[in-house]
Amino acid sequence: MDRRRFIVRSAGALATVGRRGSVVAKKLESRHGEQASVNPSAEEREMATREEMFVRYSDSVETLQAGEAETVDQITATLLNIAKKVGERQRHTVRGVHAKSHGLLKAEVRVPPDLREELRQGLFANAGSYGAVMRFSTNPGDILSDHISTPRGLAIKVIGVEGEMLPNHAGQVTQDFVFNNASTFHSARAKDFLKSITLLDKHADDSEALKQVVSSVAQTAEEGLELVGEKSAVLKGFGHPPTHPLEETYHTAVPLRFGDYFGKMHLVPVSSNLTALRGKYVDHPDSWNSVKDSIVTFFQTETAVWELRIQLCTDLTRMPVEDASVEWDEHLSPSLTIARVTVQPQNAYSNPRRVWVDEQLSFNPWHSLAGHRPLGNIMRARFKAYQASSHFRHIAEGRQMVEPRSIEEMPD
Repeated sequence: MDRRRFIVRSAGALATVGRRGSVVAKKLESRHGEQASVNPSAEEREMATREEMFVRYSDSVETLQAGEAETVDQITATLLNIAKKVGERQRHTVRGVHAKSHGLLKAEVRVPPDLREELRQGLFANAGSYGAVMRFSTNPGDILSDHISTPRGLAIKVIGVEGEMLPNHAGQVTQDFVFNNASTFHSARAKDFLKSITLLDKHADDSEALKQVVSSVAQTAEEGLELVGEKSAVLKGFGHPPTHPLEETYHTAVPLRFGDYFGKMHLVPVSSNLTALRGKYVDHPDSWNSVKDSIVTFFQTETAVWELRIQLCTDLTRMPVEDASVEWDEHLSPSLTIARVTVQPQNAYSNPRRVWVDEQLSFNPWHSLAGHRPLGNIMRARFKAYQASSHFRHIAEGRQMVEPRSIEEMPD
């Protein structure tokens, strides 16, 4: 596709990006407040063209769904019911989803000084370095043996953030990003998500043996699809090959605001020791803690580096906000690097760290700057459900809810 001819749809307006230097010059003139050359450099031309491509954020990019409030109430109640069932069986209350953690890491998020202007948004507006907590997990709201291999999750809490927070997060200095290892959400909309978690609720008390059968069947079917170049978000919701969790690319799967724009985020492994793990299975995949053990072993000696990237929306029709099951085509908008995440060698899973991260912290995409507000009905459902789940868990376990103000609060 010729990007210079791209037609942008934004809040009902159409704007065609032309070929002529005068169009770019006007863009540069409005940006710098001075007369710009009618023959801008190739770099200036590309930057101005990119900015014109991205759909600007406005309230109109979201659409409330029919019966959404009732659906959200039912999702909240169902997740709480799962947490209650699991808590009663295990005599310990855990998260309604992503209950089992596998790696609890102290990280550094570094925003580079040379970001393009359109990428200098929200947390990424200025160059700088932040401490962060990374929590690797698996999806079920249950503490299962790792031989029942399930999809992976990752949450990052960036600490020391300045700027206007969402009303529910006022006064805090943290920004949470929540990822999964699937590039799309397994449910298109909140009402579909309700159906899937209702099924999980129905089978919350199933034996581990039965859950292993379901996981194995789903893994086999998914591997068969991947052999012919296809993937299934639905099947990945039931099983996942026992690959190393550090080789995965993680995705928000649903969009969030990015200052003047909006898009989906991806965390991509880039250091050679991470990319070398691609396609490799964890050691001893039949053991109870094989995923955790693989992460702990790695960080005894290794330093890991990921890139945090943003894929900005360029077409609301083909890159929808309200349908979380649609893959955003990289040909329409390639992901752009906005930060680097580095983890030094450390003890990735100590008991004090587990208590602090798993029992006291909460990870919620609504723990956010106003400039990174979650978007779409799946994200809106998460607002009430995550808050209720966290409140229930902390009350049931008699734990104080903690929102850190410094990375130094994280135990070693």
